[in-house]
Amino acid sequence: MEHTFIFEHIFSILYWLNAVVAIGITVSVVLDNRNPVATFAWIFVLLFIPYLGLLLYFFFGRDTRRRRYIRRRLRERIGQKKIFSPVSSRQSLPPGYANIITYLEKSSNAYLATGCSAEPIFDCEQFARQLLQAIAAARSHVHIQFYIFEDDGFGNAVMEALVAKAAEGVEVRLIYDGVGCFSVKSSFFNRLRAAGGCVAPFLKVHFPLLTNKVNYRNHRKLVVVDGSLAFIGGCNIADRYLHGINGGEWRDTMLAVRGKGVYGIQSSFLLDWYFASGRVLCGPDYFPEQEAAGSVSMQVMTSNPVGEWRTIPGALVAALMNAREYVYLQTPYLMPSESVLAAMQNAALAGVDVRLMIPARSDSALADYASYSYLGALIRAGVKVYLYEKGFLHAKTLVSDGVLSVVGSANLDFRSFSYNFEICAYMYDGQLAESMHRQFMHDVSCSHLLTLREYESRGVCRRLLESGARLFSPIL
Repeated sequence: MEHTFIFEHIFSILYWLNAVVAIGITVSVVLDNRNPVATFAWIFVLLFIPYLGLLLYFFFGRDTRRRRYIRRRLRERIGQKKIFSPVSSRQSLPPGYANIITYLEKSSNAYLATGCSAEPIFDCEQFARQLLQAIAAARSHVHIQFYIFEDDGFGNAVMEALVAKAAEGVEVRLIYDGVGCFSVKSSFFNRLRAAGGCVAPFLKVHFPLLTNKVNYRNHRKLVVVDGSLAFIGGCNIADRYLHGINGGEWRDTMLAVRGKGVYGIQSSFLLDWYFASGRVLCGPDYFPEQEAAGSVSMQVMTSNPVGEWRTIPGALVAALMNAREYVYLQTPYLMPSESVLAAMQNAALAGVDVRLMIPARSDSALADYASYSYLGALIRAGVKVYLYEKGFLHAKTLVSDGVLSVVGSANLDFRSFSYNFEICAYMYDGQLAESMHRQFMHDVSCSHLLTLREYESRGVCRRLLESGARLFSPIL
């Protein structure tokens, strides 16, 4: 009996301590003036899931927007801001895009670069071949950064190419994400260090479930070779990106960039390199003179969870509101903010041909349920929703009105909007937009158009699962 009394007493103390702390954190969450949807999600977790709610908030919920990522003066020094002359180059652009350009410049220091070449790569095996060829041809430096860099067939092929270049005396620097590569042994990356290359983990964690760093991940995928060729997009370095999952192919989109657009991608890497390694790299060796390589005008937009502005949803809203004929979007996960959801609906209601493509089945059942819960509101507004059935659609793209194309690492979800470090290229060119449009229509042939009748025929259990998953979408 005495032991029972002691346990009950301890439990009572812990219960009331949890209640007091949860209420205090709830007040703090409310005072932070966050997105109301995310605020209510955290209030629900804190007040109705004892103990576990506090742990979840400690790992995933704390707001770091007030922390500085990199000092502005250092950012301008590394980023080579003076290379660009953003105002004079706008006159050659089609009318109607000045607001998007200005927004990206002010919110993300995404300065307009003209005379660029941007080649979309719609096949991951083709990207792998081009990547290995580019590394083999490097003479000055190779900068490579991926959220996932697996110790498998593809990963080893890339690592061997990097090791060979480092052994030749080429500067090789690699950034990998501490959570995305948590299961990869240090010996894998030590091979590059032993050959003279440099490796830096981004926010390395030893126990992902016991640190709030798990919430702020570097989701960027980029490569810069000799400061003159760059790749960005959705592919990581892992076999599944080449061979697919669940018996289906992996459909992704990468971008090969030449010309001054490379400067923005290089700037992103060098800023992350300083953040991850503490070393400052800048100067003409990393920003060589670039001749005109094509007709594309480009802005390289980066976002991070500690920035003042939420650039990704803001740019999406601007693109949707600018559209006059069509906007076609692809994303593997759909958990949009209210502003992006409303912009998609409003564009469709205004007569714009808005089409959204998501995978019929992704690599996350919970994300699938949450994504599906948003589709009804879009279909009712006139958005055409396609479910890609040939495999896993992992591309993150937008194409609009035969002019604007977007390729990058950001998904249409809360994590990319608010928590991850992301990179996207906003590009203005008719030929590129035609290529992106053509690929989207090819993907349509591999997809199923979801009708409102089909959507509303879902069973009660399915709807409950979707609605339950949606409640947690701001914190997934």
